[in-house]
Amino acid sequence: MIETPTASPPSPPPRQVTVAPPPEPSIARISARTAVILLLFTLAFTALMVGTYKITQPLVEASAQAEKLRLIGEVLPPTLYDNKLLDDAVTLPPTKALGLDEETRIYRARLAGKPVALVFESAAPDGYSGRVGLILAVSADGRVLAQRVTQHKETPGLGDYIDPKKDKNKASPWIKQFDGFGYDTVLGKKWRVKKDGGRFDQRAGATISARAVTNASGRALLWAHERGTKLFSLPSGNTFEEKAP
Repeated sequence: MIETPTASPPSPPPRQVTVAPPPEPSIARISARTAVILLLFTLAFTALMVGTYKITQPLVEASAQAEKLRLIGEVLPPTLYDNKLLDDAVTLPPTKALGLDEETRIYRARLAGKPVALVFESAAPDGYSGRVGLILAVSADGRVLAQRVTQHKETPGLGDYIDPKKDKNKASPWIKQFDGFGYDTVLGKKWRVKKDGGRFDQRAGATISARAVTNASGRALLWAHERGTKLFSLPSGNTFEEKAP
């Protein structure tokens, strides 16, 4: 007798397991996480900037001092003084007589402790194209040792000869004609361009630029000479003050 195989009962259908989706983060949690990330980024960036500043600050300060000494060296050779010029300075508030509307510094050059020269800024407000900035070295006995134009917008090729870098006469730049002349020239009303009855040259077609620099430097020379004693005696770091008349 042949046995007929008994059919297996059908398998039950697979059970479907429903997985609940993860809960969505709340707006508060997202905001808090974003704030923490931003805070960490800010702290890291600040630390980087502080570190960079500490590393570069001495280099920046050294570069700034070197540039100041370079500019001062154009009007006052370092062989004429032996003090630390950048440390031997007083603050000058805005001074109308010098054409200055901002605070500046006056540097005092000394040799063996004795006054040699004052180095300071001045400005001519009446250049052909506006303000002309100057730096001067005035000796303790009231002479212009040298002066240079530090800023101007005078017409290229015409009035910019006031700047020795632009002056085509390299052998004898216009600005050097003032070297060695003293306050007595100002008092004698000769610190003017020749066109105005003075002793200093101007270039044809560009008298306004020359006149502005000449008049401004004469005012600066007389101002420094009349205040020289007080300026040299004032302790370093102090502010020069004078009572209004």
